[in-house]
Parts: sequence; C-alpha cells; structure tokens
Amino acid sequence: MNEKERAERLQKLQTRLEFYRDLGVEFLVSPRKPAVRREDSAAGAPLLIAGGYSGGPDLDVREEWERLIRKIMACQACPLFKGRTQAVPGEGNRQARLMFVGEAPGRDEDLQGRPFVGRAGQLLTRIIQAMGFSREEVYIANVIKCRPPENRTPRPDEVKACSPYLLRQVELIRPEVIVALGKVATDFLLQSSKSMSELRGNFGEFQGIPVMPTFHPSYLVRNEGNKEIKKMVWEDMKKVLQLLKS
Repeated sequence: MNEKERAERLQKLQTRLEFYRDLGVEFLVSPRKPAVRREDSAAGAPLLIAGGYSGGPDLDVREEWERLIRKIMACQACPLFKGRTQAVPGEGNRQARLMFVGEAPGRDEDLQGRPFVGRAGQLLTRIIQAMGFSREEVYIANVIKCRPPENRTPRPDEVKACSPYLLRQVELIRPEVIVALGKVATDFLLQSSKSMSELRGNFGEFQGIPVMPTFHPSYLVRNEGNKEIKKMVWEDMKKVLQLLKS
C-alpha cells in the first residue's frame, strides 16, 4: 500500500468515526450483535439481493418469494410503472429480525433495482452498521416499489395499489421490529393522524409488530449540519436495539 492509498483509507476512517460521533454512538469498535434467530444460524438465512434469491431451507417459502418478486417486477397496478427503469422489490435477510421500510425508490434505486443505494442509502447503511448489523442481516424495502416522477411524494392511490406487496413481505419475514423511515412509511404502518415529530421515537404497532418511526435518511442528508437530528435518530435506534435484546 502506497502513501496515497494509506492517506485515503485514513480519511475514510476519520469520516466514519466523525459520523458515529455526531450520532452519539458511544463505542470505538463494532458492538456485539444481537442474537440471531436459531433457524438462521442452523440453516443459513435466505437472502433477497436486488430481487434475486440465494438459498434457504423452506422450498414453499422460497417459491412464495419468487412469485412475489415476479409480480412486483411486472406490476402495472398504477401509472408509476410507465416511468420506471425497473421496480425495486427490496433486499436483505428474508428471516430478518429487523426490517426497515422507506417511502419509494429514487433515481439511483430505479437504475440499480436496489433500495437505498444513493446518498440517503449510504447514510442508512452506516446507521445499520452502527447498530451492529450489516445490510445483509436486515431487510430493507419501501412502501412504493416504483420511482415517482422527480421523486415526489407518493399519492394515496399509488400507496393503495402498491401496499399489498409490502404487506406480503412483512407476512413472509415476520420481523420482530420494523423501523419506519419517514412520514409515508409511518403513516401507512401506523395509520395515525399525528405529525412525524409527535410519532418519532415512540413505538407503535403494525399487525402485532412493534414499529419505531424515525426520520428518513434523506431528511438527515438535507440537514447534514444538524447534529441534533442525527442524535435523535440514534436514540430511536438504541430503543430498537434494546427491544431486540429483550
């Protein structure tokens, strides 16, 4: 490794440590990960990466997933399909204890067919890592599977048309906790008329599953210099970790 490469790695490390410091993370090494499900460690967790499948113990469940992904990729239930490059089903561990639900794909997600891969996605990845997980250990999805024009907020009719896919994903995964990223996901999962600031940081419930509403990563990106917002999100994630440990 030459001096330039070493300097670049040190700069990346410093940037990551500064990000954790701004969140209020109180460790300098990776935290101990919450225990995984016994069936995960015994048989290996099935993964959904960019809509694909990489194995798993239950053939019936695997076939259910494959049918669901095919439906999402070919869906024409609302006009959003006309402007998409490709649908974005979701990705991660199909037996995840922790699930993240966002709003809708953006430009980068539409091009790659994967959720949360732009700037907001990179930030979400770092938050997940700060929690002691990798992206492959959690499941990440959106309420809407196709990109709205100019990344506008999805309309109620679009949410209604697309939401059965997310409902089926939740049924198949059976996560122990769901993190709702932003108002669209929070409104859909909690069906509350309260504002995001009122709901954020307090557990709600969706079909018997605890739901933690928190700010969408894009909100943090837009308010990059506001350390208090980052700390608020981290406080929410600490509550999620505490629940998983209990």
